[in-house]
Amino acid sequence: MTNLNNALLTRLERLNANGHQQLLCGGLKGIEKESLRISKDGFIAQTPHPKALGSALTHPYITTDYSEALIELITPPFSDIKDTLDYLHNIHQFVYEHLDNEILLSASMPCGIDGDESIPIAEYGSSNIGRMKHVYRHGLWHRYGRTMQSIAGIHFNYSVPEALWPALHKEKNSRLNLEQFKDDAYFGLIRNFQRMGWLILYLFGASPAICKSFFNSRPALAMQFEEFDNGTLYHPYATSLRMSDIGYKSKNQASLKIDYNSIDGYVSSLSAAINTPYPEYEKIGTLVDGEYRQLNTNILQIENEFYSTIRPKQIAQSGEKPTLALKRRGVRYIEMRSLDLDLFNPLGIDEDKARFIEALLLTCLLQDSPKTSDQEQQINNANQLAVANFGRKPGLELNKNNQKILLKDWATEILESMKPVCAVLDQDDAKKTYSCALEKQQLAVENPDLTASARTLEQMTQLGQPYSRFALNTSIEHGQYFKANKLDKVKQQQFNEMAALSHDKQQEIENKEQMPFDDFLKLYFLQA
Repeated sequence: MTNLNNALLTRLERLNANGHQQLLCGGLKGIEKESLRISKDGFIAQTPHPKALGSALTHPYITTDYSEALIELITPPFSDIKDTLDYLHNIHQFVYEHLDNEILLSASMPCGIDGDESIPIAEYGSSNIGRMKHVYRHGLWHRYGRTMQSIAGIHFNYSVPEALWPALHKEKNSRLNLEQFKDDAYFGLIRNFQRMGWLILYLFGASPAICKSFFNSRPALAMQFEEFDNGTLYHPYATSLRMSDIGYKSKNQASLKIDYNSIDGYVSSLSAAINTPYPEYEKIGTLVDGEYRQLNTNILQIENEFYSTIRPKQIAQSGEKPTLALKRRGVRYIEMRSLDLDLFNPLGIDEDKARFIEALLLTCLLQDSPKTSDQEQQINNANQLAVANFGRKPGLELNKNNQKILLKDWATEILESMKPVCAVLDQDDAKKTYSCALEKQQLAVENPDLTASARTLEQMTQLGQPYSRFALNTSIEHGQYFKANKLDKVKQQQFNEMAALSHDKQQEIENKEQMPFDDFLKLYFLQA
């Protein structure tokens, strides 16, 4: 057993001795799920965000991401994952009431792309804050192309139970005050997840194949793949091409050295990237012929442009920079961003998967978490890319502490370290749901054919379907499921009222006198 696992067991034993083990239960879980709206023939919807769903600018639970067609469904955080998933189910039911002849694409990797211009950039109205959101997305287009921005995923938000912090603080005999200790512990969780998070791609990656049309605007990138059929490219052992270097990765950001060793280091290194000019982006220009092409010409326009598998988060007030929110009020929760949409589930995620992720994040919190060097961050990234592209390859080795280890062996070690955490989370549950979720994933470690990526390729082969057809047919089935399971009248009324209220809020913002947009941007970036 590793020293890290010993530390975890010791910590659990001390918590137990003080009657505090049960404090691990009940952390808040929220989900953000992106999906492309598509037409029934599989092409990306060119229609505006449906008015009946509310304002994308101000609705708390239904908005858009990069594209006008990329809907984002957000749940409030709940202590019981069943409540989170129920809420996500309700939002889907409401959305499907108002999609007319469109459906939501159930896959992470987009199909039906007819060039960059077929991916409409999201609109948020005429207010300065709405314009800023739109211009930021314009900048992403000029920097990376629109295709990459049409990829969809699930973000799993988790906050450690508040009652656990004083017990952990006491157990560690920390010299930090409680708020500093919380921030430090959250960053420890993040570092451990960066070491072990490749496991999420192996187990839950569901994007092993990709439509050829994805590369129409970037043909050189297609050369690295094998042909599955006339319309599909793939890697035979890929797990999550979404998390590979053709997806949510940016070579422009590869040289960024974001510091995850402390909240101060994180804020200052991210702020430096937002304030450092980048020659390639200077060529694009900011205000050209009276039109904004991007917010600025720096390495990052704003914090959200940094592509990472996991983020520390604090709820920002309207117009407040996320780094300032973190600096002022500390870490409130973490956002795990490496989850593909599950093609085999109408919601894109199920209870077992969510329970496994919660247990993994708690394991990352409770284990010792040494500070990371630039070299270790490069190793972590290399491990993630290897698993994204070749995760099911027999005999695949990863780099653990500068030594080669079989993926299967390391995965087994991680699952073993999660067992005592799952046992604690299960202590009042006769069904032992966390331990059962863990056992399911152990089977997938022993047999890669049970993973979502392998099952996707197997289904495509059996049905003789290209990726686009398989994804479209599955999406149609999921759409039929939601249309057959309608939202009850009371909840429907609640969502209708939320939608109406969000339109009123947008109108209220737009009715206020707006300062010139140039001045608004200057003031935004001067915040300190």
